[in-house]
Amino acid sequence: MTEDSPDLKPATIAVTAGRPPHEPDQPLNTPITMTSTYVAGGALEYGRLGNPTWTAFEEALGALEGGRCLAFSSGLAAVSTVLDLVGQGGKVVAPKHSYTGTLLQLADLESRGRITTELVDITDTAAVAAACVDAALVWFESPTNPALELADIAAIAAAAREEGAYVVVDNTFATPLLQQPLSLGADIVVHSATKYLAGHSDVLMGAIATADDELYAVLKGRRDLTGSTPGTFEAWLALRGLRTLHLRIERAQSNATELARRLSEHAAVSETRYPGFGGIISIVLAGEALAADLLVQKTSLWVHATSLGGVESTFERRRRWKAEPATIPDGLVRLSVGVEDIDDLWRDLVTALDTLIVE
Repeated sequence: MTEDSPDLKPATIAVTAGRPPHEPDQPLNTPITMTSTYVAGGALEYGRLGNPTWTAFEEALGALEGGRCLAFSSGLAAVSTVLDLVGQGGKVVAPKHSYTGTLLQLADLESRGRITTELVDITDTAAVAAACVDAALVWFESPTNPALELADIAAIAAAAREEGAYVVVDNTFATPLLQQPLSLGADIVVHSATKYLAGHSDVLMGAIATADDELYAVLKGRRDLTGSTPGTFEAWLALRGLRTLHLRIERAQSNATELARRLSEHAAVSETRYPGFGGIISIVLAGEALAADLLVQKTSLWVHATSLGGVESTFERRRRWKAEPATIPDGLVRLSVGVEDIDDLWRDLVTALDTLIVE
């Protein structure tokens, strides 16, 4: 995006941002710069401090989120770096339903006396606002993983800022194509770039975005110090995936919307959770844990896997993980809807669901 074209739509930004200049004999795509060492005297100096391939990805995602981006070796590396902003004994407010890795990091920090944590129902805005008192950092997801609850981002951000707390939103599920938390008052956006941003189930990477230059400098300083940087090839793949994010989101969302409608009418499904956007659906099966475990073994197109956001459709029973909160139903299956043909996906899924109906 340039000063001459400040109003580009997100789809155009996804395709054009982070490119080399349009000059004769310049490559159309940013090359992979495989180096750990630079000639002294410039801005980079050493491979841990920066790489042109990371920078291209960071420029593209930053433009989409409306801030400056930092790439990390994984989503959890990004989470850890943000939580390092909290001082000794500081209070963190977070949803009781969140990405398991985030909850495990919070529990680990609390067990070592580093922080205190207050877990909340993120849909109860008044209760969340009350919990923000004396908080150092307020962390949330919208939609939540895997309950798919929605938060009032602007209202919670305003309450947290009034208390002087950092506001952090994990935007992995929605992506910047569907919501931009920085524009709603968040200080920091976190992504597992492994998921929708890279989009092809072949990259492990994370990212942070912020519109605050001072905060950016602090977070980059932490990344430089800890060395939680991405591989160059991973950053190149993530940027390549980002180019088609708008197309993949559009197709996955279209598929998910129709699948949610059909699932809500099936006798084996007692509850269908879909926030109305995005490519993630959660269903609760009438047969609870046994039915969920059977379902994920009975399909040929749908893949039983724990990740999400790829072009292929995957699903899993979340409570198979011991760390998943007990408030998540035993029979909940999280579906990451891919970009396959909708009727093929439904035929595969409904054939498996039909076997679970008990007369």
